[in-house]
Amino acid sequence: MVSSEAEILRSVLDRWRTAVDAHEPDDVASCFTDDAIFQGLHPYSVGRDGVAAYYEAQPLGMTATYDIRETRRLADDVVLGYLEVEFGFTDRPALTVHLGVVVRRIGDDWLIGHYQVSRLG
Repeated sequence: MVSSEAEILRSVLDRWRTAVDAHEPDDVASCFTDDAIFQGLHPYSVGRDGVAAYYEAQPLGMTATYDIRETRRLADDVVLGYLEVEFGFTDRPALTVHLGVVVRRIGDDWLIGHYQVSRLG
């Protein structure tokens, strides 16, 4: 049985969120493809090393919660997602961003191949 787009996104993003909440940058990076294009709120990077470095620089205690807004199946092994994500902090107000992701099936796993954050007014 083929999973729904939202189930596929949740399977990847729950692993991502758990690793973000635990401040485990290498575990966060393992949710991405080897050649992932990653755009947080800083200059973009390509690959898992850039993802790990980005999350290593985030403050301890940062947490992520997300709400899937839209999904599209672009191909059997490609899903597009648009989300709202709230990053919580221990020492300042939460930051809400919009996140576009493309996840790809690699073997038996789904991984993030493209990640782009936007701050919309």
